[in-house]
Amino acid sequence: MTTPLATCPSATAIAAAIAAGSLTAEAVVDASLERIAAREPVVRAWEVLDAKGAIERARRLDRLWAAGGVRGALGGVPLAVKDILDTDDLPTGYGSPIHRGARPVADAWCVRKARGGDAVVMGKTVTTEFAYFTPGPTANPHDVAHTPGGSSSGSAAAVADGMVPLAFGTQTAASLIRPASYCGVFALKPTHGTVSLAGAKPFAPSLDTIGWLARSADDLELMRSAMVDELYVPLEAMASADLRLVASRTHEWPAIDEGGAIAWDEALARVSRGGRGATVVDVPTALAGLVDAQKTVMAYEAARSLAPELRDHRARMSDAIVGLLDAGGAIDDARYREALALADAGRRGIADLMRDADALLVPAAPGEAPHGLHATGDPAFSRVWTLLGLPCVSVPGLAGPKGLPIGMQLVGRPREERALLRAAECLHRMLASGR
Repeated sequence: MTTPLATCPSATAIAAAIAAGSLTAEAVVDASLERIAAREPVVRAWEVLDAKGAIERARRLDRLWAAGGVRGALGGVPLAVKDILDTDDLPTGYGSPIHRGARPVADAWCVRKARGGDAVVMGKTVTTEFAYFTPGPTANPHDVAHTPGGSSSGSAAAVADGMVPLAFGTQTAASLIRPASYCGVFALKPTHGTVSLAGAKPFAPSLDTIGWLARSADDLELMRSAMVDELYVPLEAMASADLRLVASRTHEWPAIDEGGAIAWDEALARVSRGGRGATVVDVPTALAGLVDAQKTVMAYEAARSLAPELRDHRARMSDAIVGLLDAGGAIDDARYREALALADAGRRGIADLMRDADALLVPAAPGEAPHGLHATGDPAFSRVWTLLGLPCVSVPGLAGPKGLPIGMQLVGRPREERALLRAAECLHRMLASGR
């Protein structure tokens, strides 16, 4: 008799239960599909749901393992894939009517790695148009009158609503961290370049980063291990008193709303009560232009990445993205190089700021998810870290005046994602417990 899925809510628990023989991949997929059937009519997280393919894949895996086959680290874990990433067995539309129904010839690199680790792809989740601003129909599971954020809107909503324990997303400005904050889940944006962008629709390659969302830091680490070919080892618990944080409101603080400001103060108070506190610092004034630099790099590169679509299908693209591409096309090479040079200076400045800390604590979003589905919220608090290519984690645990989630963001050192995730798990305990 199999264990009910309700006792295995996380990816790590599911994989462990399947490995122990108390759960089958088919039972996990069945439970996932049951949840999706119950909630998808109101959440609308899925662009394409492949129920038949997921069940067949799960059954094949169960037969393989019963015959003594090697079980991958993601063995039997349901996975959602943002519809900006190619899949060879499902349409990939990039959130645009221009490509709707298109069938790529191969999986994106990250999808191939996940399938190689025996994950079960459930389908493709809704993204904004070309992972920019114009949203799809997805609603926030905590209150469907509010946005889930973007552009990884469907992935964040599917994880937050318990449809799947893991989902791929991407970030060029704030597309992992902000929806994770709004939906009350974890997200990891790895160091830029950690995961190959092969098979991801290019937008701004100097910024584009593939990451993932989950309901625990350990689940993020499970996927990280699979992506970089490391043996998964659970995160070692960090004592609250050992967590060394520097905290900064950053130059983007004017974008914060009242609920976000209250949550920030509460986060600092809980870190102080539960551990050694955080050293509050200011980002150097010389780096105040990093947000504008990110906007310059994004617009310049997007205008070149999407030039064919703009040339051939301008009328089928939103005003928002046409405006960005036209503006990006007018940016000259000298201005672009200046933005990249400021990014280099920013990396050095932030490294100095974090010299004696485990991570930098900054806001993840201005506050709770805004009301309405016509926009995805302000990306202000993630633009800088995406430009600098640093690893970031959105850590849930707080709520705003309407009871909707508000996350905090931890920024780490390049290529030190595991250490950052340990810090994130520790911070989450303090935020969630109020201690």
